[in-house]
Amino acid sequence: MKISKKDALQWFSFFAMLPEEEELMVKQQEIVYAVMAQIEDAVDARHQALLKEIPGLKTLQGRSYYVGNDKKIPLGCCSCLLGTGLSSIRKTNKCNVECKFCYNYGELDEIPPIGEGMWDIGGTKYREQDLDLLLSIQKKPTGVAYVYLEPFMEIEKYYSIIGRFQKAGIHQHMYTNGTLATRENLKALGEAGLDELRFNLGASGCSDRVIEAIGWAKESIPQVGIETPMTPEFYEAFQQKKEKILATGLDFINCAELHLNNNNLQNYLGTPMYLCRLGYLSPIWSRELTLKLMKQAAEEQWDLVVHDCSNRTKFARGMNLSAKEGKWFGANDYGCEFNPLPYEAFLPTLQDETFQFLEEEELPKGYRPGELIF
Repeated sequence: MKISKKDALQWFSFFAMLPEEEELMVKQQEIVYAVMAQIEDAVDARHQALLKEIPGLKTLQGRSYYVGNDKKIPLGCCSCLLGTGLSSIRKTNKCNVECKFCYNYGELDEIPPIGEGMWDIGGTKYREQDLDLLLSIQKKPTGVAYVYLEPFMEIEKYYSIIGRFQKAGIHQHMYTNGTLATRENLKALGEAGLDELRFNLGASGCSDRVIEAIGWAKESIPQVGIETPMTPEFYEAFQQKKEKILATGLDFINCAELHLNNNNLQNYLGTPMYLCRLGYLSPIWSRELTLKLMKQAAEEQWDLVVHDCSNRTKFARGMNLSAKEGKWFGANDYGCEFNPLPYEAFLPTLQDETFQFLEEEELPKGYRPGELIF
């Protein structure tokens, strides 16, 4: 059904008042899905209009969009979207900053440790001496990523394990906020065999110190770039320091579409949002800022790659990984992190007079506000 924006607002205002434990009836669920579809269709139309404005737009085998120098596409993204996966290696359960877009916002002091001398690989705890056995038995992934939370809190522990995976021929990349990076520890990472380092430049508000560290990283590590959730704050800070950032010689900017969970949602309530394929919940402005930056990069011919790491890309990632793992046709681990949906989060979208549904029709009998639904 092509529910109208007015009816959608009435129903979602009602759903937002219901107790969290109260389940919706079938016809009410149909209304929810109709509203989500209407919002997503309108958002998709806006995205398509912005994509058409980007000169030289390219795709990674139809799985993601990017602009720029093909030679600088981050190989970690290729592993994620085209290869046999991007296995997460977890070690550090602490961070030295708290960002409002962080998926662990508000619980950074409650993150459980991996264990002394242990590494979490594929959900299993390993000691470093177990890696030879692991690599001799299981099929090697095309890439691994060091995540969870800020590795530079104890970066010296990473050098030897990076060396082991380097000898195995596995592409390795790491995420950092960059505030603890020095020329010395960045050089040590490069010497250990790290292939790619990604700076969350938004975590420091594009600080000069971290921008300088990006330049240092380029001295020792083959691929260096930025990966930051795209927010208005980051976009504005980037514009103010654009020339200085580009002068570091970085290879790529991964613009991650900000998606929300129960930890960080509270920081963005009041922002118009949408649900992508009934999965990730995101502010509407996030990907629109990405596409705006991609257009700027293409028009100004920056010598790097700007990658649209959107919810659509994450959807494609799930399909690729499921296929590589031999799962059934259609299998995908992409999904929603909320149960039930936070209906109040969509009220700003439905109240926004500038946001219009593409097509509307009257609700069928039995679905209208005030009618009893069975």
